[in-house]
Amino acid sequence: MDAQQQTGDLMMDYSNVKPSGLQAFNAVVKRELGQYFLTPLAYIFLAIFLLFSGVCTFYLGRLYESGQADLQPFFVYHPWLYLFLVPALSMRLWAEERKSGTIELLMTLPVKLSTLVFGKFIASWLFIGIALVLTTPVWITVSYLGEPDHGVIIASYIGSWLMAGGFLAVGSFTSAISKNQIVAFVVSLSLCFVLVAAGFPLITEWAVQLLPEYLVDTVSGLSFFTHYLAITKGVLDLRDLAYFIVVIVAFLTATGVVIQSNR
Repeated sequence: MDAQQQTGDLMMDYSNVKPSGLQAFNAVVKRELGQYFLTPLAYIFLAIFLLFSGVCTFYLGRLYESGQADLQPFFVYHPWLYLFLVPALSMRLWAEERKSGTIELLMTLPVKLSTLVFGKFIASWLFIGIALVLTTPVWITVSYLGEPDHGVIIASYIGSWLMAGGFLAVGSFTSAISKNQIVAFVVSLSLCFVLVAAGFPLITEWAVQLLPEYLVDTVSGLSFFTHYLAITKGVLDLRDLAYFIVVIVAFLTATGVVIQSNR
C-alpha cells in the first residue's frame, strides 16, 4: 500500500469523527484492528502462536505424559512465546506511521493524542486476546481427559493477557522512538527479555550468589515472570494485577510523551 493510498484511507476512516469521546476511540480501535487483517501479518502471527503453543504444550511440556489435568505446561511457556511474537506485532504501531509519513497527518486529525495511543494499544491487545481465545481447544482437551481446576485456568488466561499487554506497551514505546521496525523489534525484545529474565529462577539463583539478596528480590519483584507465575497458581492478587496495569500505563504514557516531543 503506497503513501497516497494510506493517506486517503486515513482521511476516510476519520472523516466523521468528533475530537473526543467514545466515537473517536472506537474509530481508532476499528481502524487499527482492521489493518491487521488487511495484511498477512495477522494470519502469520495467529498461525505461529497456535503452532508453537501446541508444540510447547504437548511436546516440550508433555501434557499427556504428565498425567495431570491442568494447563501448566501450556501457560508456563507464554512469557517466552510473547518475548518474540509481541515485539514483532507491536513494531509497526508507530514506526510504520513515521516511515510512511502518515503520523504527521494523524497529528492533524480531530482525535486526541491520548486516544490515538490508547486506541492503537487496545486494538493490538484485542488481537492478542483473539489469539488466546483460539487456544481454548487445549482447555477443552484437558477437560475431556480429566477434571481440571477451571478457576486456575481462567486466572491463568487473565494473567497471560495482562502480561501480553505489558509486552505490547513496551513495544508501543520502542516503536514510537524509531522509524525502523527492525530496530523497534530488537529494542523491544531486549527490554522485554530483561523484564522476564529478572524473575526467572535460574537467573535469580545465580544472581543471589553475586548480589545482596534484598537487591535480587527487589529486581525480581519488577519482573513480568514473577507476577505472571503468581497468577497462574490461581491467585488473582491485587498487587500482581496492579503491577501489569501500572506497567501498561507507564509505557503508554512514555509513548505519548515521545510522540508529542516529535511533533
